[in-house]
Amino acid sequence: MTAPATLPAATPAQLVTPAQLVTLYDCAVARASAFAPWLDQAMHDYGIDTPARIAAFLAQIGHESGRLRHTRELWGPTPAQLRYEGRADLGNTQPGDGRRYLGRGLIQLTGRDNYAAATIALGEDFILFPQLLETPKWAARSAAWFWSRHALNALADAGEFDRITRRINGGLNGRSDRIALHARALDLLARRG
Repeated sequence: MTAPATLPAATPAQLVTPAQLVTLYDCAVARASAFAPWLDQAMHDYGIDTPARIAAFLAQIGHESGRLRHTRELWGPTPAQLRYEGRADLGNTQPGDGRRYLGRGLIQLTGRDNYAAATIALGEDFILFPQLLETPKWAARSAAWFWSRHALNALADAGEFDRITRRINGGLNGRSDRIALHARALDLLARRG
């Protein structure tokens, strides 16, 4: 699928455009247009600004969010999700924390401790208003903040894509999809430049 002609091409200062997101993720123009300005700003703010960094970031958030379709973890609840409740390693120490602090944002922040750290770093109260992480602005900013907090630019610079996946996901879940998105993103960025 190619981007519609109505979407403008990237300017030198833009790191990502709606047209690029449509091409990369095969997503709706409206969805891409809602996320692109927030992603662009967050990427600038957190130094996700070289082709290696941009491609790795876009691949990872693309997989984690189902190509921008989900900014909230799909709740079954699955057996794994039921285990969020009471997990001290996630900071889920109060009844209901497991579901209240399920994965949100483009990188799916999970657990009270991650929400609290994002609250401090981003200056918005995600503990009281966790659903804010589902909005394009905070989904994008929290993903870039998480990326920076876990030193993922350095891993992208070194070409350590599997290590990035492990830091985000804890394993290599969805590896083939992440790698395919990474290759597409690199190709898209090469054609832009």
